[in-house]
Amino acid sequence: MTDITGVCPDRFAAVREVFEQNFADGGELGARFAFAIEGEVVVDLMGGFADRKRQVPFGPDTLTALFSTTKAVAALLIARLVDEGRLAYDQAVADVWPEFAQAGKDAVTVEQALSHQAGLSGFPDETDPAIWFDWDATCAKLAAMAPLFPIGSASGYHPVTYGYLAGEIFRRVDGRTMGTALREDICEPLGLDLWIGLPDSEHDRVADLMRPTAMPQFGEINPAVEAAFFKPWSSPGGKGAAEWRRVEIPSANGHATAPALARLMGALAHGGTLDGRSLITPAGIKAATAERLRGRDLVLPYEISWGAGFMRNEPNFYYGPTAEAFGHSGWGGSCAFADPTRGVSGAYVMNKQGNALIGDPRSVRLIEAAYASL
Repeated sequence: MTDITGVCPDRFAAVREVFEQNFADGGELGARFAFAIEGEVVVDLMGGFADRKRQVPFGPDTLTALFSTTKAVAALLIARLVDEGRLAYDQAVADVWPEFAQAGKDAVTVEQALSHQAGLSGFPDETDPAIWFDWDATCAKLAAMAPLFPIGSASGYHPVTYGYLAGEIFRRVDGRTMGTALREDICEPLGLDLWIGLPDSEHDRVADLMRPTAMPQFGEINPAVEAAFFKPWSSPGGKGAAEWRRVEIPSANGHATAPALARLMGALAHGGTLDGRSLITPAGIKAATAERLRGRDLVLPYEISWGAGFMRNEPNFYYGPTAEAFGHSGWGGSCAFADPTRGVSGAYVMNKQGNALIGDPRSVRLIEAAYASL
């Protein structure tokens, strides 16, 4: 039996049973699940190992790579700018980033870029995979690039490029990188163990990853899918793990604990306030999560309803039974979500990656058990 530790009141016993079963079924190496009510973590379960040799316990200080769950954090940072009146979702990206107007992209709006409608899911032409470690070079290439599909015609998930689009929009308005603003404005004041761009001093806490044994099923491999996932340069390469952790990629390389994510999303589930500190107004949350587009995504083989960077819960209901819930999932299985209707939020992190692109069965079962316990 895997040693399970943490906090789980009797009313949430079903959550613990599911968490234990995920290990018993062989689905986990190390994992953590946190569930919060009005921003207060009421369930915090962890177990297994942080390393592939199974010698280091997965503990309270273990950080886990989030991959695309990071996008929810980036979406919140943009939402705060909009809420403060410093940016508008219907504003052209080129208004704040003039170079982006190249190749027919002058009318692309901020909300189109955030909801994966800009046609920039990846680079179709041969590219050095180390470019992703050079922020300015990546942004310049995106600004010059012609869309891979007609702007606004559909969503075509931007797995890595989203972080540079959102991050450069943020930097042009705020003057700071997203990682710096996250640390200074949110994580340090609220004590959240959440990072975009991980300092060297924290690297020893990061859990080893076990890659999935099978590739996801993408369906038809069109040019947008190929550029996003199947080119040798579709993801960062050519540098080591330390450089990957250190660089800021707001779409892909956040690191966090499950309680930190659950608490941050708890602000979005509780009127924008956490620990008495307002992060965003209720109107700002509503604007960020309003549906921009719903339909079959050109890259991910799902029907998806997109907000301004958030995955809306319907029609797939991976984040519990409430249609108004929203969040984001990450490669391998991680996720974070908020449900303003019920005032709850949660997060699941792990280091044994599955091959579900979204809606990993391990997290879905945990979230369902948590809601059933309310």
